[in-house]
Amino acid sequence: MNIFEKGWCRFFQKAIYVCSPFLPWRQPEILNFKEGIKDLPEFIEKKGIKSVLVVTGPNLYRLGAPMPIIDGLKERGINCVVYHDTVANPTIENVEEALKMYHEGKCECIVAFGGGSPMDCAKVVAARVVRPKKPVSKMKGLLKIRKKIPTFIAIPTTAGTGSETTLAAVISNSQTHEKYAINDHSIIPHYAILDASLTVGLPPKTTATTGIDALTHAVEAYIGKSNTKETKLMAEKAVKLIFENILKAYEDGSDITARENMLKGSYYAGVAFTRAYVGYVHAIAHTLGGFYHVAHGLANSVILPYVLDYYGKSVYKKLARLADITGLSKDGDTDEVKAKKFIQAIRDMNKKMDIPEKFEGIIKQEDIPVMVERAYKEANPLYPVPKFMGKKELKEMYMKISG
Repeated sequence: MNIFEKGWCRFFQKAIYVCSPFLPWRQPEILNFKEGIKDLPEFIEKKGIKSVLVVTGPNLYRLGAPMPIIDGLKERGINCVVYHDTVANPTIENVEEALKMYHEGKCECIVAFGGGSPMDCAKVVAARVVRPKKPVSKMKGLLKIRKKIPTFIAIPTTAGTGSETTLAAVISNSQTHEKYAINDHSIIPHYAILDASLTVGLPPKTTATTGIDALTHAVEAYIGKSNTKETKLMAEKAVKLIFENILKAYEDGSDITARENMLKGSYYAGVAFTRAYVGYVHAIAHTLGGFYHVAHGLANSVILPYVLDYYGKSVYKKLARLADITGLSKDGDTDEVKAKKFIQAIRDMNKKMDIPEKFEGIIKQEDIPVMVERAYKEANPLYPVPKFMGKKELKEMYMKISG
């Protein structure tokens, strides 16, 4: 990347940062129900809503996880339409199928139940409701919706994406294998339910990769150049909670305290990155999801330490602070030593949780040029990264992670 490209990127990022306080930011209202999701139908009834679309995934639906909501709504005479075919990297087809059900059911409210995939799908359904003439492909990027969406309630069943608090949704085009982000304040959920009991049944592998996904959100937000006092605080709290609880949750899925802390950490990380943005880890991860259907959390988990290595001294001071917060540093350690300890700790956690070091046998060499182009366009000029990657550096990164 030449000096003019770098200058344009920093100018763009600074403009976004300066304008940011004037944008319609909000955080979802957290619904603290005594009986968790069982109390949601009563809340919806009191709001006078007559028809609801529930968006979830096939496994959760098969296990009956959202049934307390579905049955409770029906008992109260509220029409409930369920879309349960959301795939791991939700597609435009998923959005259009769910949108059709929303209109056929004359729905007034959307409940997203699951991990990041159902929530992302539901967000874009809401966007299509208020922008019926704008196809999903035209929503890519910043502020393409700008209209009030229907009542939106997000219920995370994983502690990772933080999607219940963010302005972002990521959608895949199954025809072109492109995966892109849609960012608009209007798709931030109105309400969220953080019920740790819903995460108790998560398989260890999912606990691991979604947990490192949340850590990636916090770290990328923290080391970027668009932080505020709040995003720094939220990121620090998230990193501390995740470091202290992820292995506990991984090793003992029934540890409800660890599960609650991971859910809080994921939420705090979501608050941080929805304002401070992410970086090259996400840009690269999105291409792997689009081309090879690699789960987003797994992609972030593998890529994160490599990108932090690349940033080098540009992030030593901030990573040193995170090393202090997580108890990794010792008296006399330099910032460089602390930062490298922090990066190594991520690698050690990955290893303990059986997360692979590289994507061996997955990335095809002939796909790399297109992935480089897409990652480059996603990250630049939007992401306020501490150190730029040009196309040459991105190609080298794909080669490293491919093994």
